[in-house]
Amino acid sequence: MRARTAIACSVADQGVAALTNILVLVVAARLSGAAEFARFSAVYLVFTVLLGVSGAHTGQPLVLRRGGGDEVRGACRSAVAFTLLAAAALGGLLATVCLPLPGATADALTALGLVLPVVLGQDAARYALATLHLPHLALAGDTLRLACVMGALGTQQHGTPAARLVLLWGLSALPALLLCVALLHRRTAGTPLRPGAPIRSGRLGRRFVVEFGVGNATSQLSVLGLGTVGDPLVVGALRGATTLFGPLNVLFTSATGFGPPLLGRLPPQRRVRAAAALAALLAATAALWATALALLPDRIGRHLLGDTWPTASALLPATGSQYAAMAVGTSGLLALRMLAPRATLPIQVVFSLAAVAFLIGGYALAGVPGAAWGLCLGSVCKAAATWTRVARLHRRGAEAPEPVSTDPVRSAP
Repeated sequence: MRARTAIACSVADQGVAALTNILVLVVAARLSGAAEFARFSAVYLVFTVLLGVSGAHTGQPLVLRRGGGDEVRGACRSAVAFTLLAAAALGGLLATVCLPLPGATADALTALGLVLPVVLGQDAARYALATLHLPHLALAGDTLRLACVMGALGTQQHGTPAARLVLLWGLSALPALLLCVALLHRRTAGTPLRPGAPIRSGRLGRRFVVEFGVGNATSQLSVLGLGTVGDPLVVGALRGATTLFGPLNVLFTSATGFGPPLLGRLPPQRRVRAAAALAALLAATAALWATALALLPDRIGRHLLGDTWPTASALLPATGSQYAAMAVGTSGLLALRMLAPRATLPIQVVFSLAAVAFLIGGYALAGVPGAAWGLCLGSVCKAAATWTRVARLHRRGAEAPEPVSTDPVRSAP
């Protein structure tokens, strides 16, 4: 497959996967009242964290492999097998713990435990197909999943319990999982199967998990915590607002995924300027998208998010500003990875924890709008710190980044 075609298929695959996540939340909001959508959002937030951990630990190191020999094909096969086994164990534990607990949220978490092997296994198969330079097959699987999940949720009526929505959403991924596994089996049959390989000591995936944990899961879990100890509607409101900015997540993901090889073709002195131009472009796009959402008539907004629209629309100024800051920060982290890859982790740790503090402080001072502005302030601080670090390294004449590999990460001398 030609490089341009492969890139187009990869971008389309990311777009379809992101669109599926967006439409799931939109449909759930339309089928549920504010309280029921808050429960569904809380459970979906747990899934999002588990999906990110799985992708960071198993998927991201897998796609860094090069070649198409038996070793790589066997690694793809082993990664999917490991994910299915690990997800079955974790999902079984989650269902066992939540099943005897009372309440609709516990029922929804039980349903999540039952479908966890399906949804995580299908995501792992996507990574495996991408590693084997078969993004068109991954796109086929995700397109099938989109059609199935919309068909399954589209049969439900308003007032459907969150647990049933979770169960239908998860089981609708089964056809896509079977398709991807069948396509993968045709290309990896006969290669070594080592399900325990992804957990061997010193694996690069552990570093990616740490970066994900401090960069993404921390703020998401803090939102979930606020919904637990404070107002449960905070989860639905914040998730509803961020759902509206889903297309920007596709842009950020594409920039992160395809930015390094594209910037690597430029002379070192031009890479920072190219990243700065990308930051300006993404921030302008975020501002335009936020403006368009702010001008959206309430009728259309309620058609998208149902009863959650009034609270979510009130957060659009804060969430739009946050995404503009995230655009600048994403580009800064991209430039920093090109200059000094190891410098990103400390920034992620410090300023992700700061964002959590701002989130909690904002909620204490001004409720849900204050929490949204707290997240925005955290993103602004992270972006400023990232570009300050980039400027310092650039002035020192930093050279090209050290090569990325799947070998164990050794400590710096």
